[in-house]
Amino acid sequence: MNTMAPPEMRDLARRLLTYEDLAGKTSESKEAAILRVYEKLRQSLGVFAGSAGFQALASRALALARTEAPSLSTARVSADGSLQGLGEFEPQIDIDKDRAGGYPAGEGGIILIARLLGLLLIFLGKALTLSLLLNAWPGAAFDDRSSGNGRKA
Repeated sequence: MNTMAPPEMRDLARRLLTYEDLAGKTSESKEAAILRVYEKLRQSLGVFAGSAGFQALASRALALARTEAPSLSTARVSADGSLQGLGEFEPQIDIDKDRAGGYPAGEGGIILIARLLGLLLIFLGKALTLSLLLNAWPGAAFDDRSSGNGRKA
């Protein structure tokens, strides 16, 4: 079994983060933008699967992401699916950098989002996953025809 989040899911997670960076304040931390992406996914999927369904999926995504980014050890998914403790791992980044393969600050959050997107793709399929993403980010381009990079999201 592949223990890394697929590159396509990391690319998509970074694109979502870029959308949020452009929509948010430029002085915010990367973790704030990651939390906004997470919350939009939680709201969009929560309508479809309920808070318990999202909480289960997010908990699994976090467990998978921790294998790649031990700095996520302080993060927790609460009963309502909200993410707690994401910003608390920033001081550990340098310590975990060597063990986690040298990921830059904020990469743990991207890995978490990528894992969550990967699980959505597995359980819901491409069409429904894209529909949920378009619901959360109206007007965004998520398919290979409009992304400009020739790769499928």
